Amino acid sequence: MDFNLNEDQRQFADLARQFATDELAPFAAKWDEEHHFPKDVIQKAGELGFCSLYSPESEGGMGLSRLDSSIIFEELAHGCTATTAMLTIHNMATWMVTTWGSQTLRQQWSEGLTTGQLLASYCLTEPGAGSDAASLQTKAVPDGDDYLITGSKVFISGAGETELLVVMCRTGEAGPKGISAIAVPADAAGVTYGKAEDKMGWNAQPTRMINFENVRVPAVNLLGEEGQGFTLAMKGLDGGRINIATCSIGTAQAALTRATQYMNERKQFGKPLAAFQALQFKLADMATELVAARQMVRLAAFKLDTQDPEASAYCAMAKRFATDVGFQVCDSALQIHGGYGYIREYPLERHFRDVRVHQILEGTNEIMRLIIARRLLASDAHPIL
Repeated sequence: MDFNLNEDQRQFADLARQFATDELAPFAAKWDEEHHFPKDVIQKAGELGFCSLYSPESEGGMGLSRLDSSIIFEELAHGCTATTAMLTIHNMATWMVTTWGSQTLRQQWSEGLTTGQLLASYCLTEPGAGSDAASLQTKAVPDGDDYLITGSKVFISGAGETELLVVMCRTGEAGPKGISAIAVPADAAGVTYGKAEDKMGWNAQPTRMINFENVRVPAVNLLGEEGQGFTLAMKGLDGGRINIATCSIGTAQAALTRATQYMNERKQFGKPLAAFQALQFKLADMATELVAARQMVRLAAFKLDTQDPEASAYCAMAKRFATDVGFQVCDSALQIHGGYGYIREYPLERHFRDVRVHQILEGTNEIMRLIIARRLLASDAHPIL
């Protein structure tokens, strides 16, 4: 068992690190302050393949493993958490379209999505269906060769700025078996958007409510078959949970690196903070937890790549642990900076704000515990080692 990155992975990491250093980090604070969505920078990322990391090569994607992708996302998150998170969401939606879309749909959208010239949003959550996603009410009713979609989605990342919406909607019975996934052009007649939400963090990407009022969509825009939507949505979220956990790790690593530098530079009581054992222990715990979280995420990515029967449980464990650790590390790094950590001249308060939502989205960490426990207690459970 070799835990070292191979040559390709090191090159991927170097490329992503350089992009983060040049194109993300210098502007992240301004984007956050001005609530600016850097669509042009995301398109630059697409030129390097970062908008279709694990989409199939046959559709113009990079065809990388989830492990390779997590290595890239971690490096990008060093530069800007919110922009990297949007990239991960676009990757998830693009993978769904390029994997399960009809030939007609793929011919229309694959090139634009995989290059980043067109962006996609993932639309699952509704005002009355958050953690209980299977209770969603948005409906798609057949009408000739089309569907007519009516309903609402909420907390949709990129809404109002993306070109394609991957919408989970009800085409059949109550519960998960009655849900289908349909790709909806974002500018289709009957699609309207609410105000951009005023959020604690993730200010470099818009979050809006979307309303669908008899939106006519060709039936060829269905992903997979009718009734498969919830399964496809959960498959997307397995990877999405690895992605968002990775964003937490990358941001926490940036916070840890800055805290380490600050402890060597800042002096109090006549000596550097690095000389105080209490702070040494805090730094040691931050590093230990972060390394453990990184290895858990990479294990989960490996399990997903190898189609382990318990991959979903591993993804849930990685998401729960890494997002909790990421928030704790950012909080501790802010504390080490004292008052300076609380002001916007330093990035610590932005790191703190940006990673907090990672414990909520892609399934709350309470739901992650539920997923893990159910698999452990299931009669057909496989060993989780």
